Amino acid sequence: MVIDKGDSTQADTSGASPASAGGGTPGGGPRGPGSPIEFRLDATSGVPTYLQLVQQVEHALRLGYLKPGDQLPKVRDVVAWLAINPNTVLKAYKELEIKGLAAGRPGQGTFVQATLSQVALPELAGLQKSLLGWLTAADAAGLDQDGIVALFTSALRDFHERRGGAGDRRGAASAETEGVA
Repeated sequence: MVIDKGDSTQADTSGASPASAGGGTPGGGPRGPGSPIEFRLDATSGVPTYLQLVQQVEHALRLGYLKPGDQLPKVRDVVAWLAINPNTVLKAYKELEIKGLAAGRPGQGTFVQATLSQVALPELAGLQKSLLGWLTAADAAGLDQDGIVALFTSALRDFHERRGGAGDRRGAASAETEGVA
C-alpha cells in the first residue's frame, strides 16, 4: 500500500515501491482522484484478497496516514487496477463499515469515518527511522525478507509475553498476518 501524504514523500507500509513523486502508480495499484491510498495485493500470502484490502486500510489508519473524511478508492478504480471482482472490493468496504471505520455515500464513494492512530506522526517518524536502521542491519547480516519477518514476529511475541502475556494478544497474532498485505 502506498500512502500519498500530499507531497512528494510517500510512505509504503507493504514493502512495495512508493509511487513516483508525480503521484503515478507504477506497478500499479488504484488511487482514484482524491484518494490518498493505493492498494497492493500479494497473491502468495494466503490472505484473502478482501482481507488484504481491509488490513491495508487499517495499517494506514493506525499510522495516521488516513484520517476521517479521506476517500477510499472507488470500487470501479480498484477493480480496474487490480483485476479483481467488484464483490471482493465491496466485501472489504463492507467489513470496514461493520468495524465503524468507513461509510459509503451513495454516488460519491466510501469515506473514512474513524481512526486507529495511537501515536502522533512525529513519534511515528522517529520510530520508522529507527526501524529502517534495524532493517538495514538485518539485511547486512544476511537475513532475507522471510527471515526478517520471522525475527520481528518472534521479538514481538516475546515482548508481549514479557509485558504480562495478557497484553494485546490479538495485536501480536495479527502482526503475523498483517505484514503480508
